[in-house]
Amino acid sequence: MAETLLELRDVRTHFPVETGFVRRRHVGTVKAVDGVSFALARGEVLGLVGESGCGKSTLARTILQLLPTTGGSVWLGGKNLTAGTADEVKLARRHMQMVFQDPFASLNPRMTVFDTLAEPLRVHDVCPPLEIPGRVAQLMERVGLSARFMRKYPHEFSGGQRQRIAIARALALEPQLVIADEPVSALDVSIQAQILNLLAQLVRDMNLSLLFIAHDLSVVKHVSDRVAVMYLGKIVELGTATEVMERPRHPYTRALISAIPTVHTVDGRTRIVLGGDPPSPLDPPPGCPFHPRCPYAVEKCKAAVPPLLPAGPEHTAACVRWDEIPSPHVS
Repeated sequence: MAETLLELRDVRTHFPVETGFVRRRHVGTVKAVDGVSFALARGEVLGLVGESGCGKSTLARTILQLLPTTGGSVWLGGKNLTAGTADEVKLARRHMQMVFQDPFASLNPRMTVFDTLAEPLRVHDVCPPLEIPGRVAQLMERVGLSARFMRKYPHEFSGGQRQRIAIARALALEPQLVIADEPVSALDVSIQAQILNLLAQLVRDMNLSLLFIAHDLSVVKHVSDRVAVMYLGKIVELGTATEVMERPRHPYTRALISAIPTVHTVDGRTRIVLGGDPPSPLDPPPGCPFHPRCPYAVEKCKAAVPPLLPAGPEHTAACVRWDEIPSPHVS
């Protein structure tokens, strides 16, 4: 078994909702992340998927301690980040970095590429100042950009090039963990493939652990060793990419897979259309959070939140009827 790098234990991130201007009154709590647990091994790629608003980005920021946890704990390399001091968390950030969704918004338009890539080296005092230009040049070459562009500004690059710069910034401190929050959703399809191939190569070359967040299962399958499916702040299915894609056990996962575009006009797949809208995290339904939209829901689904139950080798699903649900045809 590979060594565990990242472990989440019942992580919860809740946001209080208040009303009133002079006299504040608590009216509810948004449960953006509600009891998430999983482990990520060194050198492993875990894909995290789910529709917009399910809590994926909030979970990423919680892992990095950009948002405080309401409960549970985040462990990196055997150290509890949620119990650490500010200095300990800052030190831990040398080992975990993030690539954001929008490559233009995540880069300072007033900083050249050189300043952008040199900043983490200076902040964490990684090397002497005289070595910084050489390190920046190496970072640019690593992500497929010429070092002669280091004095240019972000607006002088294409979207794909800007995302390469963002990846280079994430790699500047040689982290052990990289969290990529929908890093290709703002790019053209042809550029998406280039960025995905770059990430896969960096994982192999640097033995990185990668948490790859997306809402497109076809993209996640291309890069991931395992896949976690998130719905309304909870993990509802977790398993190897092959198991989850070919033998989905949770009804929500089946609906996501059925929506994957295909080049074939007929491939034996039936499109699953879910009724209604996702419930609000401010007022989640009792029991299984998916039961109001689930075609297989029964009364016991409303009684209690189902835990992640074994549904096969290295495969778990938070559904009490997973063994009664047929797997869809996957081409």
